[in-house]
Amino acid sequence: MLKITYTETGLHLEQVSQSLEEWVALRVTLSLRTGQRLVLERCTASLLLPSGLIERCQLTHLSQQEQAGVEFASIDQEFTEVSLRGTWVSTELEATEGLFVATLPYRVEFLLFKLWQESQVYASVQ
Repeated sequence: MLKITYTETGLHLEQVSQSLEEWVALRVTLSLRTGQRLVLERCTASLLLPSGLIERCQLTHLSQQEQAGVEFASIDQEFTEVSLRGTWVSTELEATEGLFVATLPYRVEFLLFKLWQESQVYASVQ
């Protein structure tokens, strides 16, 4: 499962070994024990990756082959928007900060995670 954490300062992507169901169950338990509101909503989330990285590893081809449900949109010559379907988790209905979790075929998840890591290095060099 991929987990994207959205904050005021940006986003952080990580690969989680738990299933979506296990992860959500733990979040619900935590919410109940702490008395915090929990909002879960099916939606789509996006992240930007350098187009060159996506082309080099043939992510679009792998995603189609695996029927992963990942969509790609060229933003400009440098970046491609990668959209994933999954679940938004936050404490408020209209929150801009929260977590997005998505379950994809393992190879697609792994590749997206590695590309995101590479893009962080790419961004720091620019």
